[in-house]
Amino acid sequence: MDGDLGDFLRSRRGRIQPEEVGLPSYGRRRVPGLRREEVAQLAGVSADYYVRLEQGRGRSVSDAVLDAVARVLRLDATEHAYLRTVARPGRRGPRRPEATRVRPGVQTLLDGMDRTPAFVIGPRMDVLAWNSLADALNGYGDTAPEERNIPRHVFLDPAARDLYPDWPGIAAQAVAHLRLNAGHRPDDPELDALVGELCGRSADFRRLWTVHDVQACMAGTKRIDHPVAGPLSLPFETLTVPTDPEQTVVVYTPERGSETAERLAMLGSWAATAR
Repeated sequence: MDGDLGDFLRSRRGRIQPEEVGLPSYGRRRVPGLRREEVAQLAGVSADYYVRLEQGRGRSVSDAVLDAVARVLRLDATEHAYLRTVARPGRRGPRRPEATRVRPGVQTLLDGMDRTPAFVIGPRMDVLAWNSLADALNGYGDTAPEERNIPRHVFLDPAARDLYPDWPGIAAQAVAHLRLNAGHRPDDPELDALVGELCGRSADFRRLWTVHDVQACMAGTKRIDHPVAGPLSLPFETLTVPTDPEQTVVVYTPERGSETAERLAMLGSWAATAR
């Protein structure tokens, strides 16, 4: 994923019009948004210095310069952190060996959540473990390991577009989260292969990947039109596994007594009977 830094900076400056930052809009512009020279001027650095940064040749860039660029480009906190990560890959340190299995204690924790679907995802958004209600909701136990990958499911499974009423939002969120993880794992060949596969097989993924949005999906609400349980509105929260920080526990948290909670209870009973 070479060129991520330059592509990211170009995409962010392309969102900002000169008049928004007090610059006159004059002359014909070949690309939308700010020119590199304008970003440099507003950030208080030389144009040559900023060009080197966009070209990935500024690995000794200081926090102060990155903070100034982030301010000019109006990056949010997640984008700002992502910029610091991809601008200085040498400071990330060696990548820890990835744990592809969850510890028995984590599985016991999942199983104890008998009223809420809960599962664990890894850095490539593979589903590594789940409880019975998550299985009833998503059918993890009936799929091959490579199919338990959230981006693959969203973009390559035709049923996903019927499952998620807000498929475009779900798709954009999945890509933004995967790109954020990719920024922390520049030397992960399996993640590179996943991105390459999805770019080759899905025009929607390829389009969203080039947007360069990054987002940490820590909480929110997912709507699902389940073939058995019907429409579900599922708030979710995420927790990092302290002993395996690249594993994330995702828990759906519908309010007790809500229609969604009742539908999930029915789904759990149906699944238990089917088993």
